Amino acid sequence: MPRIVSITLQNTDAARPIIEAITEDNPGAVVHSFPGIVKIDREGSLTVHRASVESRIGRDWDPQELHLSIVSMAGNVDEDDDYFGLAWAH
Repeated sequence: MPRIVSITLQNTDAARPIIEAITEDNPGAVVHSFPGIVKIDREGSLTVHRASVESRIGRDWDPQELHLSIVSMAGNVDEDDDYFGLAWAH
């Protein structure tokens, strides 16, 4: 049975395009909006794709920039130049 991974981001102008990219690129993701933060849960894994964020913000984006908006996360991190991923190891 897959476990739930999650990422919680600040609800800021800088993070909103990232939130949009996550929800579009991860079918089945469940978004919980609260004042000041947005928590996104998904069964199995969750990936933030560099290209998806770049298409929304209109400039180059390094997945390391995600760390500026993260409040918390649950899952093992897998980072690359093109994505930021969360999953639980089997």
